[in-house]
Amino acid sequence: DSRTAYVTLQEANAVAVVDIRTARVTEVLPLGLKDHRLPGNGLDPTDDDETAAIMNPTVPVFGMYQPDAIAVFEVGGERYLVTANEGDVREWGDYEEGTRARNLAEDGLLDPAAFPDGLPEELERLNVSTATGDVDGDGDFDELHAFGARSFSIWTADGQLVFDSGDQIEQIVAAQVPEFFNTNNDENEIDKRSDDKGPEPEGVTVGVVDGRAYAFVALERQGGVLVFDVTDPSAPAFVQWANTRDYEADPYDTDSGPEGLAFVPAAGSPTGGPLLLAGNEVSGTVVAFQIG
Repeated sequence: DSRTAYVTLQEANAVAVVDIRTARVTEVLPLGLKDHRLPGNGLDPTDDDETAAIMNPTVPVFGMYQPDAIAVFEVGGERYLVTANEGDVREWGDYEEGTRARNLAEDGLLDPAAFPDGLPEELERLNVSTATGDVDGDGDFDELHAFGARSFSIWTADGQLVFDSGDQIEQIVAAQVPEFFNTNNDENEIDKRSDDKGPEPEGVTVGVVDGRAYAFVALERQGGVLVFDVTDPSAPAFVQWANTRDYEADPYDTDSGPEGLAFVPAAGSPTGGPLLLAGNEVSGTVVAFQIG
């Protein structure tokens, strides 16, 4: 109804609700944390083994959702938010929020009760927050909080989690392009982003085609756009990964770094069919996908 806006507060891991008529923030919705120890919530936490090694940590590692793009859609009269959970780090002046987990271990800052056997080797290079994770306020870290959830999520309009894709995005990438798993958007080397935020889902939009709602999720680092049928918001179904990036080419000469997305419904399309437009920040290209 053009009366409410939902604004991601990426570094703060929250969504602001804005009353457009009064130009006021009426609520801030905290998004909480994702437990990477749970089955289906794994991640590849290291970039030095040059392989896809998606795993569930045995120690408390959580992901801050920290969404970048956000979209709104309605099903059955209910309003839902869909977010692309990229992650981001606070940095200003001399302050940097992020550090490698091994630095906390080497400085004796991991709570021995939470990490009785120390820090597992595979987690040493994972980038984590120094601002959160000290749950009991005693000066050491009871949890490791990684940046981003490497997923897309669906929320109710009041910020309750309805669905999260878990480790599905990394699993799709590992299955379809294992030799370029978690590569960067400006180079073609395997595993370069696993210690940071993985494939980095950044852009998202929703479009309705033949009565069904689809979420389109752009992977800034990995490339391409994932398509999910979200007609049932609690049980989205993966449809395809539309990826025009050539991993054998110079990233600046192919479609690399998708960020902004726009859905064009059939009624407004020059082809007569719905389109998805994707803007690639590294290659400076725009891709138009026809949806059939």
